[in-house]
Amino acid sequence: MKKYVRDLCHPGLHTCKADATLGQVASLLTQYHVHALVVVDQDNHPQGIISDYDLLAGEWLSSEPQGLATMRRLTAGEMMSYPIESVECDTPLKSSANILVEKDIQRLLVTEDGEAVGIISTSDFVASIAREEKPGRETVADVMSDAILVCRDKTPLTSAARTMTQAGWRSVLVVDAKGKPEGVVSGKDLLPFVVNGVDENLTVRDIMHPPLTIDIHAPLQEAANVMIQQHHHRLVVIDQHDPQAFPLGIISSFDIVAAMAKPDSIWQK
Repeated sequence: MKKYVRDLCHPGLHTCKADATLGQVASLLTQYHVHALVVVDQDNHPQGIISDYDLLAGEWLSSEPQGLATMRRLTAGEMMSYPIESVECDTPLKSSANILVEKDIQRLLVTEDGEAVGIISTSDFVASIAREEKPGRETVADVMSDAILVCRDKTPLTSAARTMTQAGWRSVLVVDAKGKPEGVVSGKDLLPFVVNGVDENLTVRDIMHPPLTIDIHAPLQEAANVMIQQHHHRLVVIDQHDPQAFPLGIISSFDIVAAMAKPDSIWQK
């Protein structure tokens, strides 16, 4: 099993300048297929992190033209999260996992002798679990969240974005009038509307993607594999013996990292 941040981190940085517009940030996130960029100054020194969730949190999906115009003028430097939490590349993995959990963040800047060399994120931990030859000791049921953020299929996109921001969730489950799951809307689904705004008549049904599911009794390794293969950060938890029943919860990449940080986890030994 890999022991240090240098063994697991994503080498290199995807960056943007502090004066980049939110539309440019959205384009870069889509181009690089990542969830966050490192914001750098004119000398390419890291200043902060801007993620797809930061774009949501800015409520750029305002249906009011004046509000939308204001958001279009904002820059990465104004919207970024800072200061950047960082770890040296020879930091033990269990220590970096603990930082992610304690700080409630998704990624850390990796440095070597004080110089930025890469990023380590919850996705990297999930990928590592997926590569383990032996299944983990925990199951989906042990670490999933029982709470689910739900909206009707006729909910306007603007309302869904505000609800996600207020609740601190990165996705919402879309159900029909009888409560049957129809899809999921995530921050990534909303990113294209940063550039051109959103038609106030659009609903979550118009942009949702099919929900990816996992059985509540499945091992964490299986959940990690699905997340990595499908490039998703969360799965809808169901009982495979009663697949038509309402979902039992949600499991995310952060839930898996939190499980890794527990004192009795195999990662802490």
